[in-house]
Amino acid sequence: MNASLRTAEVLRSALAGLLDGVPPSKAAQAVERLIANYRGVTPTGTPLLRDRSDVAAYAAYRMPATFEAVRSALDALADAAPGWAPGSHVDVGGGTGAAVWATEATWSGGEGGGGAGGRTTSVLDWAEPALALGRELAAESGAPALRDAEWRRTRIGTGLKLPECDLVTVSYVLGELTDADRGALVAEAARAGQAVVIVEPGTPDGYARVIEARDLLIGAGLRVAAPCPHSGACPIEPGTDWCHFAARVSRSSLHRQVKGGSLAYEDEKFSYVAAVRFDAEPVRARVTRKPQTRKGQMLLDLCTEKDGLRRETVSKRHGPLYRAARDASWGDGWPPHDVPASAPESG
Repeated sequence: MNASLRTAEVLRSALAGLLDGVPPSKAAQAVERLIANYRGVTPTGTPLLRDRSDVAAYAAYRMPATFEAVRSALDALADAAPGWAPGSHVDVGGGTGAAVWATEATWSGGEGGGGAGGRTTSVLDWAEPALALGRELAAESGAPALRDAEWRRTRIGTGLKLPECDLVTVSYVLGELTDADRGALVAEAARAGQAVVIVEPGTPDGYARVIEARDLLIGAGLRVAAPCPHSGACPIEPGTDWCHFAARVSRSSLHRQVKGGSLAYEDEKFSYVAAVRFDAEPVRARVTRKPQTRKGQMLLDLCTEKDGLRRETVSKRHGPLYRAARDASWGDGWPPHDVPASAPESG
């Protein structure tokens, strides 16, 4: 089992039993309220997680999905900068710590950054019950970067001062903030971090917040490493579509119980941007929709470096490129690094 899968499995194990002793009715009420806030119905300037019951419901309902979404965004950053890894990480509004678990899954042990076990980690949040549970979960991880992390109660928004660090993550937070606090947080993340990764729900509103943050990060001198193949303007016409991706989330039996579902998995839709101050190599194009299969053809909707949005048809005559297209997934870079963008084979 590789390090990423091992971290995911340890997290699932640590989450098991969180609702033991919590009345089902109270957990259900907390989940309903959290869903409303997650969908952006009731943005707030106060903590959403009020006590351990809320936190347990949140962790069972949202933490696996947040972990997978942030891990997908961090994997894209790692692909764009394969020689880099964070030696220090600050997670803003991190709650129970899904993003720090995702960072461990992506750069296990701080390899390439602070050395084995050398990554320093800080989680900032305004909800003490969330921080307390995050600390408990991290203690079960066996990973020094998680076990030794600082969990600090802090108001998120205007006036926040972050320590300079290699990586700043801000996941599923911007929708909870006022416009002023949102802009101040992104500006501070850009000042403090060598890399900034922002993840929001894969909804039109979430995408709009990501685009707003992307513009602020570029204006502060950072360059986009993912998902975009460039740091220019987004080619999507406002109001016509939105850029988002999907991460497959395995559900435990407890997770299915809390969410009221029967499937063993779900797809978490998310939007994100990863921007950096160091050298990175974005993909030449990214698959922006689920690839479509036709007889002898694959249709790929792409966001490209030079041509904006376009559809590429890859046929069997393209040989290895066609075989790669059949394996391509929504959100992948295109073409794969190990497959040449060849012309159709003759014959």
